[in-house]
Amino acid sequence: MRASVIQIAVNEDESVEARRRRVAATVREQAGADLVVLPELWTTGAFAYEEFGREAEPLEGPTYEAMAKAASDAGVWLHAGSIPELDPDGPLYNTSLVFSPSGDLAAAYRKIHRFGFDKGEAVLMGAGSELVTVRLPETTLGLSTCYDLRFPELYRGLVDAGAETLVVSAGWPERRRSHWTLLAQARAVENQSFVLACATAGTHAGVPQAGHSIVVDPWGEVLAQAGAGEEVLTVEFDPGKVAATREQFPALKDRMLGLQPPPRP
Repeated sequence: MRASVIQIAVNEDESVEARRRRVAATVREQAGADLVVLPELWTTGAFAYEEFGREAEPLEGPTYEAMAKAASDAGVWLHAGSIPELDPDGPLYNTSLVFSPSGDLAAAYRKIHRFGFDKGEAVLMGAGSELVTVRLPETTLGLSTCYDLRFPELYRGLVDAGAETLVVSAGWPERRRSHWTLLAQARAVENQSFVLACATAGTHAGVPQAGHSIVVDPWGEVLAQAGAGEEVLTVEFDPGKVAATREQFPALKDRMLGLQPPPRP
């Protein structure tokens, strides 16, 4: 399986519409990949809180339309990162979109864990409540977004739902870059899954971004990692390694906590 992880630079001197066109063109250039992944809130910047309301769009808004067409043109599965979703009947949401190679929406995931400690995203956006997986021909994706990476129980739930490849779309700050790499490897090892973690580059509202998107195998080995700037990280991996790893070292079968108790006789 071939994946292209597109680490986008989000800078204030580029309009959202110009960035949308540029990213769509970059997605089209990935024709031949099986899966393309974009980062979190690349239209606005994950820390540009003042832009969330101004740039929020309905689920089937301009980013949806541009990414659906780009996925179809390239013939790829596209995790289009996330957008500030304007729900006409509720709050804003940090919502990820996944498109099939025909350009159809395959899944939408509203971020469950909001970052900010009673400010920023934590108060400006609503929390999602549903775990989301997407079945591809080669593997089943489990979807997550940025701050979710710090909550291992979410990933256990995704694995229980059949996930084999965990996708993390993020806008992670540079000052905590060591956590980004550490947690991506930890989620891969403890869930015996591939992790494809795509981050932004550039600076969002004065907050330098970590970049360093990373792909990790089920043993925690780093298959590829980007640098600090804008970059397309392309990697080939064997999805069959997940089942082989879980059979060779069946740690998941030894879980004792967090499981449903057996029914009473």
